Amino acid sequence: MVRLATATNPYFSTSDIELLRPGKSYSIDTIRFFKEGHRDSLFFILGRDAFVEIETWKDFQQLFTLCNFIVMTRPGFQKTPPTSQLPKALVQTFRYDLKNEAWIHLSGHTLYFKEITFLDISSTKVRELIEGGGSVKYLIPVEVENYIQKNGLYRREESKVHGKS
Repeated sequence: MVRLATATNPYFSTSDIELLRPGKSYSIDTIRFFKEGHRDSLFFILGRDAFVEIETWKDFQQLFTLCNFIVMTRPGFQKTPPTSQLPKALVQTFRYDLKNEAWIHLSGHTLYFKEITFLDISSTKVRELIEGGGSVKYLIPVEVENYIQKNGLYRREESKVHGKS
């Protein structure tokens, strides 16, 4: 479904490396995989909710030595550089660059906080709408919606059993 959703955008590519990897898949391993043989800068994009828990990630301190980060924030997030933007374990490894409105890691990689327009769209909400027979128009690409319908995904079990859709 990710391939379908990004197929028409030349700025996106997809990878199933984490699905193919046996056992648990960690972000640090995925970043290392993409760093091998690539000279381009890597950007790891994540939401603020995931970023505030980054101290629980495997080898989280090393992540910032391997790539740049973009943390997507909701409207109204404070853009000024209080150290409270950073988890405590990272405060000593970053300095704020006022000109670029970004945090610079000791390695030279950058951490940006970027405000996005908040849309109340989540995979949970999409599944619930489909299960309840609601519309997901404008929430997901039409190609993904067609795939979900064609493969009978996210329908209520009783609807599947009784042949209803």
